[in-house]
Amino acid sequence: MLKPEEIRLRHRDLNWLSFNGRVLQEAKDKRNPLFERIKFLAIFSMNLDEYFRVRVSQLRQMKRIKKSLRKQLALKPNKKVKEILQKVGLQQQEFGRIFYEEIIPELEENEIFLVSYRDFSSSEKKFAKAYFEKASCHVKSKLISFTEDDHLFLENNVLYLLVTFENTEDFGIINLPVDECGRFITLKTENGKNRLTFLDDLVKSQIPDIFSKQEIKGIYEIKLSRDAELYIDDELEGALAEKIYESLEQRTEGQPTRLLYDSQMPPEDQKKLRNLLNLGKIDMMPGGEYHNFSDFFSFPDPTKKPELHFEPLPPVKHKVLEHSGNYFEAIAKKDLALHFPYMSFDYVERFIEQAASDAQVESIKISIYRVADESDLTTTLLKALKNGKKLTVFIEAKARFDEKNNIDWGRKFEDAGAKVIYSYPKIKVHSKILLVTRKEGERLQEYAYVGTGNFNSKTSKIYCDHAIFTARDTVTRELSRVFNVLEGELIIPRAKNLLISPFSTRKAFSDMIVRETENAQQGKKAGITAKMNSLEDREIIELLYKASNAGVKIRLLVRGFTCLVPGIEGLSENIYITSIVDRYLEHGRIYIFENDGNPEIYFGSADWMTRNLDRRIEVITPVYDQDIAAEFTDILQIQLQDNVKARIQDASEKNEYVPVSSGAKKIRSQYAIYEYLKEKYEK
Repeated sequence: MLKPEEIRLRHRDLNWLSFNGRVLQEAKDKRNPLFERIKFLAIFSMNLDEYFRVRVSQLRQMKRIKKSLRKQLALKPNKKVKEILQKVGLQQQEFGRIFYEEIIPELEENEIFLVSYRDFSSSEKKFAKAYFEKASCHVKSKLISFTEDDHLFLENNVLYLLVTFENTEDFGIINLPVDECGRFITLKTENGKNRLTFLDDLVKSQIPDIFSKQEIKGIYEIKLSRDAELYIDDELEGALAEKIYESLEQRTEGQPTRLLYDSQMPPEDQKKLRNLLNLGKIDMMPGGEYHNFSDFFSFPDPTKKPELHFEPLPPVKHKVLEHSGNYFEAIAKKDLALHFPYMSFDYVERFIEQAASDAQVESIKISIYRVADESDLTTTLLKALKNGKKLTVFIEAKARFDEKNNIDWGRKFEDAGAKVIYSYPKIKVHSKILLVTRKEGERLQEYAYVGTGNFNSKTSKIYCDHAIFTARDTVTRELSRVFNVLEGELIIPRAKNLLISPFSTRKAFSDMIVRETENAQQGKKAGITAKMNSLEDREIIELLYKASNAGVKIRLLVRGFTCLVPGIEGLSENIYITSIVDRYLEHGRIYIFENDGNPEIYFGSADWMTRNLDRRIEVITPVYDQDIAAEFTDILQIQLQDNVKARIQDASEKNEYVPVSSGAKKIRSQYAIYEYLKEKYEK
């Protein structure tokens, strides 16, 4: 029976698994083309790896807290980890069923055969031997002798084969050099049939030669996930970036969080392996014959059949920026909105290109959370320095899994003469902001860009995000103060218009929710409509519960996890939540408050999560331009009407699709938004 606090608040890590379950639903949804369903399996696998490295690792760390304190804080990490493992186990079973019973047969229907080493033909065996002996494939093997008390160290997320032998307790360990050789190898193509194999199988076929003195008993794939957190003393501000850089190696040596192993491995071998790695039973996760399905992002399609992939959607051409030779003049006349991936990120890169080349531009300031590898944006920023512009770049050195790339680029910018600022202790800079200062006559005019997505052309093609270019003083003046904070010139930015975390966002959102509550109590028009990635902050959730009880209709679109439990009588019956998982990753944040018939619309980088409100520098801006406000509202309304890819988020967590009413039109929102923008911008 659920306790009252469990009814009021879901556990974020358990509900996140429901989100990953929606990804798994996409893998079995035959409305998606075959190779796109394979990619959803890869996304599911990649998500789960990161989840164990970060979230499960954090739960395990809680076990180190004194039992008395854990009890006082109502922390039950062991219980939660067991619940997680149970739910993950069920999802893994469904994953295997989808792959073997649906994906593999459909591949074969399309003349693509993924061949096990057990089924190699004689010519394929010869090919495998020749391939294996190539110098480019550095397969390392080791014999582990228990009598010599050998130590076994497994690198994070690297695939290994564990080999057992007849008449000995020894183990054989073989690494799979996927980075060098690739995961998938074409055996042959003839008569229209394409035979491919895993690198795993190619190596397995050579094991009798690798361990020629032993009689092979069993071969099992294993993979160890390690703690992803970096153990850094955040108090040492001056050396923070350097300390992060130096500590990256800890990721390969961090605490184990999950050993994924072939479930066919005999229990006695599981125990021996567990002892060899000094793991507990809770660390062991049974899986299938193959691991690291994230490698299926690169699964080749030798048929080149268009119908096996999503139909390309050419970017919508912006009706102003597409034909403008001077973005500054266009933005000075009117705020301009962008919507990715429906529109091209080229518009952002062109704006920075114009700023880098314009003789009137004096400075460019930008905050970068995830730096792309060599890109037009980074090249243009370096060009701006060569052209004598003052460039200030804030690099978030603590952007998880991108630390090294971010710091590398920070150093390149520094070497070229930019002013580079790295992370602050105990706080991340998550805002996606850009400010260009241009001398126009006797005055300095500022041009701003505020977005919900990273300055990254690659992710802009798969993440649904929104952005606005503006020259409004109400925005640019306060955004300049945000950059002053980043540069250490201000402690707290004065802001009447922007919501800036960790300074004013929490209070502003809280006040607006309270206002809607009071309006409902007074019989005025009240309502809250919001789209975000995740909803976790307890204070915001409690305010939403109060608003619901006052009669405020609350309609939320939450892509990831939510700790709020909707639809509970006497608590949240006026709150309805859906989640959309589809072709693109929903990443935008939009907040609309009814305000007694005078709606206020905000958008920006912050979710309703404690970290976004209190521990990150975030920027949320009002949408002032009425045309853009209507556009944002229309887009959000299309998503709220989705009855193809939207799932209901209720207390049951069953991920049931929104039902299609009798006679109702089917609305797949991402495609409907694309058509809406084409109609609005190209006709």
